[in-house]
This record gives sequence, C-alpha cells and structure tokens, in this order.
Amino acid sequence: MRTLTGVGSTPLSGVGAARWYRPEAGLTLPDRPDPSAVDADAELARFADARDAARESIRDARDRAAERVGEEEAAVFEAHEQFLDDPELVGDIEAAVGDGTPAEHAVHDRFAAAIEQFEALDGPMAERADDLRDVRDRLLRALLNTRTDTDADDGAALADLGDLPAGTVLLAERLTPSDTAELDPDAVAGIATVSGGRTAHAAIIARSLSIPAVVGVGEPLREVEDGAELLVDGTDGRVVVDPDAATRGGVGSAAAPVVTERVSTADGRSIEVAANVGSEAEIAPATERGADGIGLFRSEFLFYDRETPPTEEDQYEAVTAALSAFPDDRVVVRTLDIGGDKRVPYLDLPDEANPFLGRRGIRLSLGEHRDLFETQLRALLRAAAHEGGEGLAVMFPLVSRIEEVEDAISAVESVAADLDGEGVDHAVPELGAMVETPAAVFLADRLAERLDFLSIGTNDLTQYVMAADRENDGVDAYHDPLHPAVLRAIDRTVSAAAGTDAWVGMCGEMAGDPALTELLVGLGLDELSMSAVTVPAVKNRVSEIDSAEATALADEALARETRTEVRDVLGVDGE
Repeated sequence: MRTLTGVGSTPLSGVGAARWYRPEAGLTLPDRPDPSAVDADAELARFADARDAARESIRDARDRAAERVGEEEAAVFEAHEQFLDDPELVGDIEAAVGDGTPAEHAVHDRFAAAIEQFEALDGPMAERADDLRDVRDRLLRALLNTRTDTDADDGAALADLGDLPAGTVLLAERLTPSDTAELDPDAVAGIATVSGGRTAHAAIIARSLSIPAVVGVGEPLREVEDGAELLVDGTDGRVVVDPDAATRGGVGSAAAPVVTERVSTADGRSIEVAANVGSEAEIAPATERGADGIGLFRSEFLFYDRETPPTEEDQYEAVTAALSAFPDDRVVVRTLDIGGDKRVPYLDLPDEANPFLGRRGIRLSLGEHRDLFETQLRALLRAAAHEGGEGLAVMFPLVSRIEEVEDAISAVESVAADLDGEGVDHAVPELGAMVETPAAVFLADRLAERLDFLSIGTNDLTQYVMAADRENDGVDAYHDPLHPAVLRAIDRTVSAAAGTDAWVGMCGEMAGDPALTELLVGLGLDELSMSAVTVPAVKNRVSEIDSAEATALADEALARETRTEVRDVLGVDGE
C-alpha cells in the first residue's frame, strides 16, 4: 500500500481500477515540410474550416454540459469560443501560415506559447492554461482529420471517456473541461491528475458531477500502472495505491456523512444549508446530499436550448417539481437572470461593450422584457399556492436601485390582482433581492425594510466590488472573495439587516467551501447555499463551530488589510 498526496477537489471518496487517459496519443503532428512546399491559401482555408468545426464542437459541449451540470458551469465553454476569435491568437496563426507553416503546426506553436505564459503565473490564472489546451485540441483534431498523411482519429479520445467501464479511476496528466463534462459519474469511481488545481474549470465540473477527485498529485502518479486498484480520497487529497482492507473499509468515512436534518452550531445557532440548482437533473442530488431546500434555483435554465420562451405552464411545473422535492423546506427561485455572460438567442439581446455593466437581470425584466417577467411571476404565484408552496421564495437579481425593488413588488401585486380576478389560486411568496452590486450593499438597510430576505451572490459581488471581470483571466488575482473589501461588503450587508425581519443568506461559490464556514457563521449569515456535493461537508462543519469563536475569527479577518493577511488568519492557502 502506498499513499500519494495532492489537492482534494471533490469531498467524496471512491475505489476502482486505474485507467490512464492520454489524449495526446491521437494528436501526433505530421513532419513539418519545407515552407516552400506549403500552399498558404489552402492552409488558411483549412484553418478557417477548423475554426468553424471547433466552434460547433464547443457549442455542442456547452449544451451537453448545461444539461448535465447546469448553466453556471457550462459558461466556461463560452469563454472557449472567445479564444477562437481572439485577434492576437488568430492573427499570429494566420501570419505563420502565410510564412509557410502548415496550419496544424501554426496552431500548435502559437497555443504552446500562450499556454506557457499562463503556466508561468500563480494560482487560478495558471489553471486557465487547461482551457487553452481544450481549444487547441479541438482545432488540431479538426485539422488532423482533414490530413491524409496522419492516422489521427478525430474525437476518439472524447468518445473513450464517455464509455468507461464501471469502477474506473481515471488518471491523466490533466483533464480539460470538455474531458470532464463527458464523464459518466455512475462509471467513474474517481479522478486523479498529475497537474491542476481546485479552482480549475475541470475540477469545478467534477464537483458538479459528484465525482471524487484529487488533482495536482505530481510525478509519483505516473508510476501507477493501468489496472492498479486505487482509493481516491477527495476530502483529504490522497490517492492510495493497492489499499488494504482497513483502508478500503474506511472509504465511506473519508467523505462527510450526509445529514438529513437541520444543523446548528455547537452552541445551538441554527444555520440553513441549502443547494444551488441550475437544472432539473440537479434536484435529486440535492435531496440525496441532505440539502435544506434550494437556496438558488437558477430559473434561466428553463429559457435555454429552445426556440421560444417557456410558457407559464412550463415554469409552473418546473417550480412545483422543486417544491415537491423539498415539501418542508424553502425553495428560492431567482427570476430570469440573463444578459452579461448569459445569452438567449431568440431574445436577440443587443451586443454591449461592457455586458456585465449593461442590461441584465432585473434591468431587463423591468424593461424591454417585462412580458417575460410577468409570465414568470404568474407561474411563481400559482406555484406558491401549490401543496408545499408556502416554502417558495422569489428573489430579484442584480438589484442596484430602490426603484427597481418597488417596481418589482408592484409587478407582483399587479399579477396577484390579475390572478385574483381570473379566479386562479395563488399566493404571494417571500420576496428578496440578490446583493451583487456595491449599490445593493450601501442600500441594504433600505432593502431589508422592504423585503423578506437578502441573498449575497459572492461571485458577482466580488466582480463588482473589485472592478474585475470574472471572465477575464488577466485580472484573476483581483477576483478573490477573501479580499478585505469584499468581506466588509458582506459584513455591511448582514449588519444592515440586523434588527429587521429579513434573513440574510449567501449563494455564491464561497458558501460551499468548508474552510470558510466558520468565517461565514461569524459574519452572521443565516443561510448558506452551494453545489449539492459540498452540502454534507458544510453541514458537518457547522455542527463543530462555536458561535462566539466564529465571531471573534470574523472580527479578526475584518481587521486585516490585505487578502494575504486574511488568508493567514483563516489558515487557508493562497490562491
């Protein structure tokens, strides 16, 4: 028995037989010819065709990923498509082809340089190199498949991943997001990679699929042979080769046990631990992991992958299905949140220079798409009268003005009056707002006076507080929820609601990190909502926390001036 260590990515464990995945075997480049023998025009045409093929492949991957793991995680493929249109990358490749380099060699060379640049950076920015590899490999597969002088098999590597035998522990140098999204969680007992980090997109997708994963194991992993029995412990970040009976027997205890009942801190303070849901397929895992309801039901998934908007009945049935899955718990539905990085083709939204700062969320719902908003409200108010509907809550995204909240509340009242006039059963659910903008933070006290709850979306809040586009790898170091400015924004929001009847929750990715649970309890959050796979770990962590100690820890973190100092206080690794 031998133990290898890495970084736990998914807090689950599994045992199975090792199988190496080596996609590079199908991407062998032909010999590079003399530049004088290269038909530049023909190669440019091949490159253009490869870009079209890669774009179609990326869109197909995005659609499959959205169906399996939700729209939020699938958004990475939209960034992949942007690489295909990057003027610097494309321009450099076309220039190399013009100088007599075959298209596949030009793609390989230019992407290699870009990948090397990212790998020289620290933390999550280095992990974005895997996204570049993903796009590069799509281009190379398309180009090599049009060559008669190579036996590369287009797409063979991905097809293999979708058809792995049950009980496979997949080993790889690294996995791209496309690789990971193809995996069948019923077949794959675990993942272990030589390279990679917890915040890489592939690792995030593995968590969404609830596949035990350990990344960044390093060179010792290469010594593991196909067929070896492995235990992957994604909680402690270890891979055990040829585990003995005692170690195998402890595999279930390596993951946090599922807790179905509500949890409280050691001194009796109740904390609601709910799940984020971005597709109908995510509801069942949320119940299986013991979630206290749904803290973020991303209703926009109902608007994707179709040619027309969902009907009132479509939305009513989807929401009542979620309520039926959690008859005794709260289900928080976010009204349609499109715009920015979320596009719905049939709505023909205009292109904007700064889409994250443009017409999105509640701005669209109260503006040119008010008809969609009112249809959605009809469905939601009807669902609130459904059996178990007393647990329904509705929140408005990207609030930045009091007028928006008042207008949204008026819309709810108007829809209620219409339903009443039609004799349709309905009820008005809890109403809340997402706190994602600095404006909402500064207005939190007034929002709490008008609403039943506030839910802090730390992904966007960090983006706006730090003026750092969350999709821009060039400013990735700024996108850190543990920056003192972000922590103070969270603290200000919670403090603003104190003394009112409004509860305050958090539905950003920060909520699902067990290493931060004590901090969030200390900041005064009433509810935490996260990917279903991390619910057990957070619930177990809550039960260990003393509220007074948590408050002292939060106060100490709030007193710090840099993200490094905050991380030192919390005892978490730098990113």
